[in-house]
Amino acid sequence: MKRRSLSVMTNILIIEDETTIAELERDYFELNGFSVELCHNGDEGLKLALEGSYNLIIVDLMLPGLDGFECCRRIREVKEVPILVVSAKKEEIDKIRTFNLGVDDFITKPFSPSELVARAKAHLTRYERLLGKSKPAEQDEIHIRGLHIDKGARRVFANGEEVAITTKEFDLLVFLASHPNRVFSKSDLFERIWSMESSGDIATVTVHIRKLRGKLEADPKNPEYIETVWGAGYRFTV
Repeated sequence: MKRRSLSVMTNILIIEDETTIAELERDYFELNGFSVELCHNGDEGLKLALEGSYNLIIVDLMLPGLDGFECCRRIREVKEVPILVVSAKKEEIDKIRTFNLGVDDFITKPFSPSELVARAKAHLTRYERLLGKSKPAEQDEIHIRGLHIDKGARRVFANGEEVAITTKEFDLLVFLASHPNRVFSKSDLFERIWSMESSGDIATVTVHIRKLRGKLEADPKNPEYIETVWGAGYRFTV
């Protein structure tokens, strides 16, 4: 079977306790040239995720043993790979909670297997580009008041102190800082940063803006860099 061009071998871990759903996901990914490993409980899934080498991880939230929330939290602490949640949970609070844990996407059951594969491909492509596999990393830097963004090294400093920042937070910050004083809606940012149409869940935009403010702003309630334009979106002020 001919492999996709994303990488020589793209490995996916699926942590899903419903065997029928797990096998359906596996079949669709394998038809698209992926290598897939299945796991049906949280404890084993976490062990595999931390010890194995996977390009993308799919997690259900309602798992026997360790639940999906804790799996995602502990995976994200040490792994910088796309994490997608596929769950029957539909409440907004559950989606916001997963995004706060660093999850990249949330897909609600029942779902389209083809859409799941398409979203996975989008996240994989974006991560590979950010890691420099698709093109050389840009070496330019952004200096705005006490903020220093080094694009090439993917490092951020606020008032001389380095700030720990996730991949998506960095990408969102760079995009906004590269377009100063311009207002972008949540839908615009979701489509540009997550490479998906705005019909997707955009709660993650609000979550990531809040986390950036907490890390960069002296007073997150009165932001100096990322302002809210009520009814319109966000802008980076200079």
